[in-house]
Amino acid sequence: MLRAICVMMCVAGSAAGAEPVLGLWKTALQEDGAYGFVQIAPCGDNLCGILVEGVNAAGVLAKEGGHIGRKIIWDMVAQGDGHYGGGKIWSPDRDRTYQADMTLAGDALKIRGCLLGICRDGGTWVRVN
Repeated sequence: MLRAICVMMCVAGSAAGAEPVLGLWKTALQEDGAYGFVQIAPCGDNLCGILVEGVNAAGVLAKEGGHIGRKIIWDMVAQGDGHYGGGKIWSPDRDRTYQADMTLAGDALKIRGCLLGICRDGGTWVRVN
């Protein structure tokens, strides 16, 4: 009985402490007009984002192949008040990995990547669900 109560409390605690950034996000348009859908979820103690679908410049949806299934974000850590940092982001349009941070405001997620002290605005992603 005590074990069952402990399990229920742990499950309730983890649901209450769920990160608000978790879910499916539509990325900002790349320079060529392509965009993707990234699922942000827990990865161990941190957060990561997996590219689950992509739409190319011609508007063709891809659910497999190419970069689908690749980690776009990894090692991201919640820092409180909608801020996330300490992680990395891979930019498919430039095939580069950047140090990254994110800022959540409602259903908008502002992305920024930095390389050698130079930061690039990764645009604003929009929550899909």
